[in-house]
Amino acid sequence: MDSALIPKGVKRCPAWKFYLGLGPVNLVLLWGTIAMILVYFKGLNQTNMNNAYGFALWIWADLAVIALGGGAFFTGLLRYIIGKDELKNIVNYAVLVGFYCYVAALMILGFDVGQPLRGWFIFWHANVHSMLTEVAFCLTCYLGVLTIEYIPLILENRQIDRVPFFHNLSHNMHEIMAVFAATGAFLSFFHQGSLGGVPGVMYARPFGFREGIFVWPWTFFLFTWSAAACGPCFTIMVTKITETITRKKLVKDNVIELLAKIAGWMLATYMIAKIIDTIWWATVTAPSKGFTFMDFYSNNPGSAYGLWILIVEIGSGLLAAAILITSAGRKNQATLWVAVISGVIMVCVNRWVMVLQVLAAPVLSFETWAPYIPSWQEVATTLLPVALGIIMIALSYRYLPVFPQEQELNPIEPESAVGDAGEESDADSAEAADAAQAEPAMAAEGEPEPA
Repeated sequence: MDSALIPKGVKRCPAWKFYLGLGPVNLVLLWGTIAMILVYFKGLNQTNMNNAYGFALWIWADLAVIALGGGAFFTGLLRYIIGKDELKNIVNYAVLVGFYCYVAALMILGFDVGQPLRGWFIFWHANVHSMLTEVAFCLTCYLGVLTIEYIPLILENRQIDRVPFFHNLSHNMHEIMAVFAATGAFLSFFHQGSLGGVPGVMYARPFGFREGIFVWPWTFFLFTWSAAACGPCFTIMVTKITETITRKKLVKDNVIELLAKIAGWMLATYMIAKIIDTIWWATVTAPSKGFTFMDFYSNNPGSAYGLWILIVEIGSGLLAAAILITSAGRKNQATLWVAVISGVIMVCVNRWVMVLQVLAAPVLSFETWAPYIPSWQEVATTLLPVALGIIMIALSYRYLPVFPQEQELNPIEPESAVGDAGEESDADSAEAADAAQAEPAMAAEGEPEPA
């Protein structure tokens, strides 16, 4: 049964090896589930959040995975709207990765709310003056868009595709996918931006506060920009990890290089804007609020909020951009790995400082730096959606035609085109028998009648 679900023309490891390999991930999933039950039944007192840290590890992880999931909307925009046809060979995986990033984001929000059964309150009793209301609406709608983009992949499963209705439905959904790609880009622009706008309007927290462009602080645009730049880096990184684990070439180099080149220039322009933003904030915005630049960075040895964190953010972004905008850097596998990992680190650190450091920095003369160490329940429930995402992506790769170029790049010899256990599956045998019976009839139909 397992081999009958595997896409045609590709080879997968035996089922027992696949599910055994997921064992450690399942243990993390179990650990996170135990912590989730504690949080749901005992409340947020299971965390180390307090009046200083109403937003903590969960929200940092939430903003980070939303930014990393930006590869879905940006790759879809490039493929369906701008017309970069080469990206059709990786857009499925970008959607898959983005889908589980947003599932993880909404799952984390369910933990943070504490009472997910009341999650509908934000829609029915919407605070129209809050950017978080717009974030909630756009996140929910965009997850719906990603679900619609993911459904055709499920329908293309080897057995499901045999049903004419599902086959035609999948085909027709592909025909109108540009509409959903455009909708997803629109929704992503606003919720990514509003997540940046939240710290940007907090004038009582000068570390995050920024001046405005029209009605938005410019962190609104920086957040969207960084997600569009670093989301593709995460897509490339996960693709490379998948290739390493499976020991297969899944996407041609020209596809990776094109996406890396676009991500590199997006990242380079973002870093220019980020450096300008930092200089303006340090020399104009902060002094206007009565603070010096170093007031926002703890001088304590080993501090989590030292100046080093700004150096890591700016340095990793510049390194990634410098590599990705050069042809030699993109073509070299070692430097490509360094670049995409650096891009992911940059956006994660950026989201960390815009959540944690904003709240940690003292703003009154009698305050000190607020310490924060997450509880094990917070860590476990943050890793829970990550483990679930790994499992679901692995299952999708095994049973769905995620990579269109996989069969071409990994041809199977005719004598070795067999099922998982080394023997031809029943489904393959039946199809081969049907084809063998049909060949004489087809040949007879094609022969000219005798004169």
